[in-house]
Amino acid sequence: MKPRTTALRRLLHKEPFVYVPVAYDALGARLVEKMGFKAVYTGGFVTGSSRCTSEPLLTMDEQVRVAGDVANAVRIPALADGGAGFGDPLHTMRSVREFVRAGVAGIHIEDQLYPKRAHYHRAKGHTTTRKEFIDKIRFACLQRDQSDKDFLVIARTETCRSEGLDEAARRINAAADVGADMGLLFPRNDDEMKRAPKKSRIPLVYVLSRGNRDGRPVPTAAQLADIGYKAAIDAVTYLLVSFYFAKQAYGEIERTGNYSGLAIQDWIDVRKEIEDIVGLDDFYRIEEATVEKGTRRKR
Repeated sequence: MKPRTTALRRLLHKEPFVYVPVAYDALGARLVEKMGFKAVYTGGFVTGSSRCTSEPLLTMDEQVRVAGDVANAVRIPALADGGAGFGDPLHTMRSVREFVRAGVAGIHIEDQLYPKRAHYHRAKGHTTTRKEFIDKIRFACLQRDQSDKDFLVIARTETCRSEGLDEAARRINAAADVGADMGLLFPRNDDEMKRAPKKSRIPLVYVLSRGNRDGRPVPTAAQLADIGYKAAIDAVTYLLVSFYFAKQAYGEIERTGNYSGLAIQDWIDVRKEIEDIVGLDDFYRIEEATVEKGTRRKR
């Protein structure tokens, strides 16, 4: 099997546009794969939320562990949020090594201060200087070339929100000069969203952040492809949809003692589908050939 980093490079070369859904556990990753998507993503927001903390409080070990669980549950390549590199350029190099070792195919690295602040979630970014950002990207790319030349380094800038598209594009292009493979910025409106790919010398990734409260556009995949983006990270859908419908179900159970949203056969079908994704029938076969050999198969 091709290394997943190589597979991701080939996917991006072959496909005009790649849609990358989010997952924060192995089951979600396998669902993404089963639904036919060709890559999966683990973001900081979903990792932080699933641990009942926030992205700015995550450690490198926590994010690498979750992203590694996702990556190693599937055959498709996995991208991950590398935050602000979890420190200075030296720390960023170690972060690249750890994500490579975990089986992740690429990360984005941003120009936020480290440690990040919780106010990031109020769209109040605290960015470093352009030089500090480019130093991190330069050394991340140096480590990429030493650890796995196909590992993807995506330069992410928060400055579009605070300083405008021109500064964001300057940072992306400066990152390209030191080896970044792709760029990521946060257009504030439809006009910036449409102009951004034309101002960038490397392909751009768009972050679809449903439920954002600062008015950032949430276009369709077809719209993004038509504008000229190379990929889209769907950063929160799995988390928000799972939470929303679980809340509805448990709310009804708390009120009535029962849940009417699924028929009896629906419960049976979805449980069997989860067992199939997990691979339970394979486990049965191994046990029946060994420790359960000669005993009656039980369901």
